[in-house]
Amino acid sequence: MTAHGAWPSPITTSLVVAGSVGLSEVRAGEDDVVWAEVRPEEGGRVQLVAHRPDGTRRDLLPDGFSARTRVHEYGGGAWWLHDDVVVFANWDDQRLYRLEPDADPVAITADPATPHGDRFADGCVTPDGEWIICVRERHDGATEAVNEIVAVPSLGGGEPLVLVTGRDFVAAPRLSPDGRSLAWLAWDHPAMPWDAAELWVAGVEAGVLGSGGVRLTDPWRAAGGDGVSIAQPEWSADGRLHYATDESGWWNLRRLGAPGPARQTASEPVAEGPFDMASPAWVFAQSRYVLLADGRVLVVVTADGIEQLAVAGPDAPDVVVVTTPFTALSSLRPYGFGAVVIGASFTSEPVVAVLDVPVGADDVIVGEVRPARDLGLAPGWWSVPDHVTYPTTDGDVAHALFYPPSNPEAVADAGELPPLIVTIHGGPTAAARSQLSLEVQFWTSRGFAVVDVNYRGSTGYGRPFRDRLRGTWGIYDVADCLAAASDLAAAGRVDGARLAIRGGSAGGYTALCALTFHEGFAAGCSRYGVTDLAALAADTHKFEARYLDGLVGPWPDAADVYRERSPLFHLDRLETPLLVLQGLEDEIVPPSQAEALVAALDEKGVPHAYLAFEGEQHGFRRAETIERALGAELYFLGRVFGFDPADDLEPVPIAHLPER
Repeated sequence: MTAHGAWPSPITTSLVVAGSVGLSEVRAGEDDVVWAEVRPEEGGRVQLVAHRPDGTRRDLLPDGFSARTRVHEYGGGAWWLHDDVVVFANWDDQRLYRLEPDADPVAITADPATPHGDRFADGCVTPDGEWIICVRERHDGATEAVNEIVAVPSLGGGEPLVLVTGRDFVAAPRLSPDGRSLAWLAWDHPAMPWDAAELWVAGVEAGVLGSGGVRLTDPWRAAGGDGVSIAQPEWSADGRLHYATDESGWWNLRRLGAPGPARQTASEPVAEGPFDMASPAWVFAQSRYVLLADGRVLVVVTADGIEQLAVAGPDAPDVVVVTTPFTALSSLRPYGFGAVVIGASFTSEPVVAVLDVPVGADDVIVGEVRPARDLGLAPGWWSVPDHVTYPTTDGDVAHALFYPPSNPEAVADAGELPPLIVTIHGGPTAAARSQLSLEVQFWTSRGFAVVDVNYRGSTGYGRPFRDRLRGTWGIYDVADCLAAASDLAAAGRVDGARLAIRGGSAGGYTALCALTFHEGFAAGCSRYGVTDLAALAADTHKFEARYLDGLVGPWPDAADVYRERSPLFHLDRLETPLLVLQGLEDEIVPPSQAEALVAALDEKGVPHAYLAFEGEQHGFRRAETIERALGAELYFLGRVFGFDPADDLEPVPIAHLPER
């Protein structure tokens, strides 16, 4: 028998990253299926991979190129296809490049005077292939960035033409099939796109401005605004504009009543039900539904923390869930008469799959074109979670995915309950991912239990649940994490004396608040977590510059609230051992916040450790960083909880922790 936490496990830090890739986006060309792979073993580089009809695969980008954009800092939508041509934003210089078959990439935008000054994302190509219409974010180093929709000559050689300007943010420019109409989204501070976004439409006039160009005519607002969020505008083959709207309390699908650019606001339901059919636009170019060639709609729906596929129409908007092997789905795109998607389950890492959806069938025919890596482990190693709904301290409810320990080769010490790790998603407007995570299995296979909390404010449970965090960040999220831990301890499922909490970014802030303002946790880990809300409001990038207005209160009018909820100013109440992990190139939560936290912990004599990583931004992408950070957490918890991990771990200097 072996103590929980000390179970030997084949899920090592090396296995977590060895050969691992993050699949971020997939699209279908004329013949190829193309997807993006984030490769930790290549320093977090984003490579584009094409699957040919003959079953072969090939990398598209030569050495030195990475398809990743810095627009909104979170990126997304960094590449797109037109016939057999790829256009992509390159990470190192943020310029747009054109990549034709069997050729080297050619820059089609100028090198700006300010490094990374012009950034591009979320594009589409005119039907004639002559223009790329996309989002441009322009930085001059002195004033707030300017976000616009521009038209870029697809062969280069000319300045982009500004089509839409004057709004704080724009996204999702989408051309109608005939190229005569453009739809896009727009919103302004202090709203985030999931708070209030507007759908705009305009006519497109091509062949103007002398030698040729593009301009918009008669723009008008079709939907959204005033507390309604719009997402993912898409045109059907007959020119009708579809979109997701949360006006009912759920992100459901609607479409305008007639095709074309004529002014209209009347709409009709396309797919509806008590499901979210869109997700927060943290990154560009998310796709949660496709318009099938036979008039039906294939859509990702979220219910009880699990993502499923459903079909609606063409004559009725009620959705019917269909069976797939997946519990998490993203980047759903049209492909022939079906679709392609990135899918994963609780026992499989993400794959790229082609989907065939027969009319009237209860299940979907799935063909993998990019399978998951072979981890060489039997199913008994995987901890499959329960979706739990539990009461909060104020009579509401919250949700979580609870993973019990699972290791077919270990037996726990008699009568010992497992320690619990409460893990918190970022955002905070996001959700726990319902798929196999080797990071989670790293812990459960060693004898830990893990609970991944969807506190009030998380997505996937409708807008009212999401809006409960408005004005209460640092309160409801923290209370729901505490309630999850205490509920599991009271039920005898975990050891209430060995509770740890961990989170990154916004999740790091929640963890720090729980440790600073409350009792109950015996250890914590903050990954690039927020310590000072006022500093975040003052120092962060444009996309989130006013995010805290809704989560905390208007800045600076609510300055007292910001200080009251900032752990940095209340460290006299923090006694719990803490591990702090931070990227030194983080522009969202700057290293200064972690450094101020560590200095205060050291002055007070609180047991702590601090690891800072060169070359890392917001979120760790490099293999060596991911391995070191995960191993450091296990080492830290072993020292604090009093067990010796079975792994050969690099020690972490822990200040002020008594020897045992």
